[in-house]
Amino acid sequence: MKGEINMEKIHCLVDGLGSSTNKTQVKNALENLEGVQKVCVDVARGSIEVMFNEHTSEGEIKNCIENTGFSIRS
Repeated sequence: MKGEINMEKIHCLVDGLGSSTNKTQVKNALENLEGVQKVCVDVARGSIEVMFNEHTSEGEIKNCIENTGFSIRS
């Protein structure tokens, strides 16, 4: 369909998401990236799921998470 934007999803396991303050901090940082459509942070599991389009990349999302002070587990 013309004008349709392809969406992608990335799921990261992240160390340091121990509180609602940390959750809010990383969620806000990711939502400010151009192209990010939805962010789900699960503090209990230490995971972040991001829905995004072609205006950003997995690398930019991972850099944002790390620049916010969290470590991504391999």
